[in-house]
Parts: sequence; structure tokens; C-alpha cells
Amino acid sequence: MVKQVTQELTVPHLLTTAEEAPDKNPAWISYVWQQARQAMRLNNYPEFLLVIDEIHKLDNWSEVVKAEWDADTMRDVNLKVVLLGSSRLLIKDGLTESLAGRYELIEMEHWSFSEMREAFGMSAEQYIYYGGYPGAASLLDDEKRWRKYMRDAIIEPAITKDVLTTKRVLKPALLRQLFQLGCAYSGELLSFNKIIGQLQEAGNTSTLANYLQLLDESKLLCGLQQFAADDARKYRSVPKYQVYNSGLLSANNPLIFKDVYLSPKEWGKWVESTVGAYLVNHADRLEYKVYYWRHDGDEVDFILQRSRQLVAIEVKSGRRKMNQGLTLFREQFHPTTELVVGGEAMPIEQFLLMDIEILF
Repeated sequence: MVKQVTQELTVPHLLTTAEEAPDKNPAWISYVWQQARQAMRLNNYPEFLLVIDEIHKLDNWSEVVKAEWDADTMRDVNLKVVLLGSSRLLIKDGLTESLAGRYELIEMEHWSFSEMREAFGMSAEQYIYYGGYPGAASLLDDEKRWRKYMRDAIIEPAITKDVLTTKRVLKPALLRQLFQLGCAYSGELLSFNKIIGQLQEAGNTSTLANYLQLLDESKLLCGLQQFAADDARKYRSVPKYQVYNSGLLSANNPLIFKDVYLSPKEWGKWVESTVGAYLVNHADRLEYKVYYWRHDGDEVDFILQRSRQLVAIEVKSGRRKMNQGLTLFREQFHPTTELVVGGEAMPIEQFLLMDIEILF
């Protein structure tokens, strides 16, 4: 994406990658930074753009970046810098530790349906099952190969590189089992106590809650809390598991696309997970929180909260018949907007193409 941007810019630039650094020495950053300064000076450029990819692969990269950036600031050097990294947690840790007040963080969300459709001609049904992974888009005709790619090239590197190498995880096997189980139960409520009974690795509820938070920060899997009037009741609730990309649900499930699509119950699970993924992926950028609501068997699949505004979203699918959840929630909390997705209401394809901002 940044390569495409630099091709359209009129600003002179230098695009390089930290993988070229000898022995991963962070001093290499100063070397390429000086190259950019020299290009500005020799060509009398009023501004210049330096792009460094895979910055997180260098130790103490943020300290070197801070020193070079501050030096340019003191000398009024108009050198703009873009730092890229495939490890979300490593990038965030480096930024928050050393570069406070010096950066804007631009997070890349999972690819949306509109993006996958425009780039690869993917149908809504394909997107619901295979999710938004551009690298896997050419493998849809070979599900065994697609599934292996997802596990080997997407899931394992995300857990190994983005979680286990950045955070202190005493039980890696437990974290992996939690991820697999959480994906399998996406769209469903499951307490940590019940999860412990299904895990081979020993653990406790506090450890599982901490690991789920790590998976959430990595944009893989989260646990939605029940909406309530007070925060204490929210945090004590049983989590509803939600993948950030429906491809994670499919890759961790033995059912192939045809079996899922032809089963109303299973297809409803995938539809609800896809709706949820669309909502949680936009939550940070649009500044809202995502919850679910349940009372005596009646529920609303998703509740969005931004300031005093509430949006209630019910997914009408083959998983269950419509319940009184929306009616009860309306009477108790008076939401700003109500929306039913699926069935004779709003088609799932229309929802996935909709700008969520208009709900508020």
C-alpha cells in the first residue's frame, strides 16, 4: 500500500527495509537516515520522505529513531518518516516506550468485503467463509491448500511473532488452545471455567483472561462483554468470543465451504461471526465499544456504544429464530438505532458494504 502511495507522490522518497541491516544492528537506521538527509541537501529538496519497512526487527529501534527525529527537529530538517512493521505489538511497544508525542499510529484493519471484492472479485458468500486475507485469495479453489496456508503463513506467525515474542507468556500451549477454542466458539458465550475443562494444558481463569487480552491486542480473537448500565457488571460477564476475521473461524474448523453453506445452522454461525468481525475491526477508528446483551434467553447479538449513543444489531440467521431481545432492549435502554441484518431485513452483503458511521 505504501509503495503505491510513493508511486503517486511528487515528494522525493527513499523506501528501504530493516531486513537489509547487517546483523540487525539498529545503527543501520542512522545510516539510511543520513542518506535521506544527503539526498535532500544535494538536490536542494524542500522536503523528503523516508520509508523503513520491518522496523521492529531491529533491537532498540525506537531509541535510534527518537534520536534522529529530534536531531532533525532541532535543525528544522523537513524529513518525513513512515515506519512499517508486520508485528503490531512490537510496533506499539516501541512507539509508546520512546516516541511519545512524535508519531501518529495508523493501524491496518483486516481487509473488508468491499476491498476483497474489488481486488479479487470475491462474492459475499466467499468472504463470509474465507474472510479477508489477500494472500489466500488465489487459493479458494483448493481448500486443503488454503487451510494449510492460513495455518502456516497467517495464524502461526501471528501467534509466534506477534504474541509470544513480545509478551511474557508462561504457557504458550495454553494460549494456542485458547485461540483454537475461541475461534471454534466464535459468536457464542463460554465462561473461562468451562473452557478450563476442555483444555489439555493446566491454567486458571486469570491466565486465560490475560491471554485473551493478548489475542485481542493482536487483532485475532476477542471476548465481547455483556452490555450493562454499570461497568462492574460488564467486566464480570461471560465473554462472547469473536474472531477478527472469519477466515480464522474456517481455518480452525473441519467443515468445508460447501458443508457450511448448505447447513442453515452452521451458515448462521459464520454470518454472525462475519458481522461481528466487521464491527470490531472498525471499533477503534470510529471510537465505539462492542458488546452483546442477554436476559433470560433473549438476546441482542451486538450493542455498539459511543458516548451516550447506543446501536442495537440483531443478526437474523439460521442459527435461531428471532427472539424478543430487541424489544426488551429497546424498552430498557432506548437505543439510538436498531438494525436487523439478514433474512428479509438488510441483506448481509449490503451490511458489509455499509459505512458503520451512519448508524450513529
